[in-house]
This record gives sequence, C-alpha cells and structure tokens, in this order.
Amino acid sequence: MDTVLYLVPTPIGNLADFTFRAVQVLNSVDTILAEDTRTSGVLLKHYGIQTKMESFHAHNEHKRLDLIIERLKSGEKIALISDAGTPGISDPGFLLAREAVKTNIVFEALPGATAFVPALIKSGFPTESFVYEGFLPLKKGRQTKLHQLAEEKRTIVFYESTHRIVKTLGQLDEVFSESRQISVSRELTKKFEETVIGTAKELMLYFEEHTSKGEFVVVIDARSK
Repeated sequence: MDTVLYLVPTPIGNLADFTFRAVQVLNSVDTILAEDTRTSGVLLKHYGIQTKMESFHAHNEHKRLDLIIERLKSGEKIALISDAGTPGISDPGFLLAREAVKTNIVFEALPGATAFVPALIKSGFPTESFVYEGFLPLKKGRQTKLHQLAEEKRTIVFYESTHRIVKTLGQLDEVFSESRQISVSRELTKKFEETVIGTAKELMLYFEEHTSKGEFVVVIDARSK
C-alpha cells in the first residue's frame, strides 16, 4: 500500500529550519491541511509551494475527521501541518493519526522541529529521562497537577502562554522546593530568543520586569534523590 498521509513538522520560528524532504512532500501531495492557512501561507510562499490548502484545526478536526479519512481511503494524498512544530505535539494531529492507525491507512510522520527539544537541551538539566506535559490544565485540576509534578523525579517540560507565564512561575514557587532549578525559554530560533535559569521566584521577578512576549517552554530540573 502506498503512503497517502504525511504529518509534516514546520519551523517553530526560523523559516530556514525546514527539511528538503518536507518541501518535497508538500509539493507532491494533493492537499495540505493547515492549522491556519494564513500563517502557513507565509511558509509555503517562502518555499514556492503552490499545493492547495484547507483548514484543519482544534475547532473543526472532530467534524472533518471522517471526511478526511474517506478521502485518504480513496487515494488522495494529504499532508498535515501545524502553525509551528510537529503535528500531534500540543497541536492538531493526534486524532487523525489515531484514526489512520485504526483504519489501516498508511502514513508517515516526518522528523522535524518541536520547541521542547531545544529548550530541554539548553536547560542543561538531565535529558536521559524526562516527562513532557504539553500545556497544564488552565483551571480545573491545575493545583492537583502541580502538586503531582512536585513529586516527579524526572526532568519536567511543559508549554506556557505569554499571558500566564508570570502567574505560573508564582504557582511553581508556592508548590516546588526552593532548591529546584527552572529554565524558561522563549522565542526559540527567533531574533529575540532567550533562555533564563533560576528558581521559580527569581524567574517570576525577572519576567515581571522584562518582556514576556512570545511562546514559552518551561523546564524543571530533575528532583534530587
């Protein structure tokens, strides 16, 4: 059986972080499913890719899933991309991949950019074993999750938004040991890329006084034995 579905990672900031194979795949498929066609249009234009796009995002993926699967079964070749990073990693893609497995659709997940990997490496914290949490619960269950993570012995990685980073660091200061080091990276691969390491309180004070624009990756050092 031929491959009909491709999950293609896109750059998390720097447009040069795109693979030759990704360009080849996007040029060869019949349709590209994009989280935001306007955002992805910039990338496609940069690489001269003229394949037609359709929207496929968190608000419509449940409704469109069955139709997409039927199109794949009929032999249409489709690629899925997100605004930035790897589809399925805190972005649409999981549902489509799961359904493809269930229905025996041949698909490939290309390797490529995802923000938590460079953030984890830049932290200098142990990388041989870590837990990735995506985005933490916004309200319900948030405190429970934070207390669970405080007991986690492995390095912890999660994403946070511009609007919540200071508040989240304050919550970490309340729940985690003062000796636990934290690394916060923002704007990875972009002009104003920054990684700051310290205690939760130190970082909270830092981002209260400095810009907190951009997308954030928070990495918490492994718990000392």
